[in-house]
This record gives sequence, C-alpha cells and structure tokens, in this order.
Amino acid sequence: TLTKGQDWAGQSGGFLRMGMTARSIAMGGGFTAELDHSFVPFHNPAWTAFLTKKYLGSSYTNLSLDRRLAATSLSTSLPPTAGVGISWVNAGVTDIQGRTSSGEKSSMMQTSENTIMVTFAQRIQPWLSVGANFKILKYDLPITNSDQISGSGIGFDLGFLIKSGDYITLGFVVQDFTSNYQWDTNAIFTQGGPYKDDFPTIYRLGSRFNNKGLKVIGDLGFITNHSDYIGLLPRLGVEYGLLDKYYFRGGYGNGKTAFGVGYQYSLFKENDSNIDYAFSLDWAVQSGHTISYAFNF
Repeated sequence: TLTKGQDWAGQSGGFLRMGMTARSIAMGGGFTAELDHSFVPFHNPAWTAFLTKKYLGSSYTNLSLDRRLAATSLSTSLPPTAGVGISWVNAGVTDIQGRTSSGEKSSMMQTSENTIMVTFAQRIQPWLSVGANFKILKYDLPITNSDQISGSGIGFDLGFLIKSGDYITLGFVVQDFTSNYQWDTNAIFTQGGPYKDDFPTIYRLGSRFNNKGLKVIGDLGFITNHSDYIGLLPRLGVEYGLLDKYYFRGGYGNGKTAFGVGYQYSLFKENDSNIDYAFSLDWAVQSGHTISYAFNF
C-alpha cells in the first residue's frame, strides 16, 4: 500500500521526515541520490565523500498551526577520499496555551525537538561511497508552567552512493535504523516509568537524471516499525535551470504538493551562493513556506 504522510507522521521523529530545505521540499523530498547544497548529509550522508568544497547551509520553515522547523549544516571534504559534516536541526510548536487543573488559563508554553548530527563518509571506489550520520536527539515537552519531561536518545543513518556518470546517480539509505527517544515520567506521573519511543525505519532507494538543464529526481521508501512493513513512500520532483542561475521546481512527496524557485549568484567567488524558496501544501490543506541559503567556499 502507498503510505501518505498523515499515516505515520505522528510517530516519533516526524520533524526529521517532513522535508528540510526549500529545494528538496519543492522537488518532493526524494533526494536519496541528489546533492542538496543547503544540507549535504541530510538525505544521504555518502554525498559528503564526493565534495570538493565546503558547504554551509541554513533553512527555516514557517508552518501553519504555530509550527517551525530550522536547520544549519556545515560539510567539507576530508582529503583524499573522505568527507565530514556537522549539523543542527530544531523543531517545535509555539504559543501553546497552558491551563491549570481547574481549566483556567496560565502561561504560554512551547515544545522543542533538537538533533545534533555528525557525519562521516568514505569513497571506497572512485564511483562508490558509503557514509553515516550519528544523531544525538532530545525532545522537551512542557507539562505545566513549572514541569516538563524530556526524552533523549541516539540514532543512525547509513547511506550508499553510486555516481555512474554525468547523467545518472543512484543512492540507497537506511534512515533512523536505531533512532529513539528514552523517556522517564516518574517525576511527573504517579504510575510513570521509563519507556522508549522508536522512530520508524525507512529503506530508501533513489536516482537522479540530469540532462540539458532538466533534472528529474525521485526515490521510493519502504517504511517499517523495525518488525513489520508499514507501506511505501514514493517521491518525485523536477527542476529546470535557466541560464545556470534561475531554477524552477515542482514535486510531490511526504504527503505534500510543492513548487519553488531558486537563484544562484556570486557573492565572493563565482556561483558561490544559492537562495531558494518553496511553498508546500499537505493533505490537510496546511501550508508551509521554506527559505534556504547555501554558501560554498
């Protein structure tokens, strides 16, 4: 069965599965085999082994219902055949109206989810690389004005990339194959206790085709809860470049239809900067606006 975003977005770690940068969101998010200049290791950590420059990127998404999503990433080559990166992702909901046990309004509260991601990748052949993301995860959830509970954990992504030529690239990623939140609610609830929320594990296979300014990307995700198969997640997008500066994009993935534009320009050196925008609309008619900036040096 095909799985829409609403069927599994409520499981732990949803902020890491909803799309991160303007360019990737505008093209459906199927970047398993595509390089994302604004967040190189996010979709496939193996890409960092093929870098020849340093990439600094930042993104911010303003979502309906007072939700937010932000990311910053730095990736670089590690000569002769490796690459490394470090990234930070933050998500949350603001303006949550707190209430007392009697139902009276109290202060405003907000949630916060954070991930620190460390990446290493190695080329094992001139055309083949393998990479991994190590994630440190934390979730702060308010209970009352003065109490909150926090969940924390670690996780991993494993990626492979095959650059088969100038036109076609293939990628394979196992996303969140050990990621989880560990909670301890003894301090809040009378019958609380430690428990674990596992993230779904996604096995993604993707490719890209690039020719004469037209780029087509896509991937297919097999979603599991570690023991059972849940469904398929197809994602597809296109990009057309005009004069190697202006880019027009559209795609569908993660339960969203999206489109966007991009502009590449010279800040200090030739074509060292990219700014991108995406508008997305999901199944519940909830919209999102994402802007990203990437700088290479």
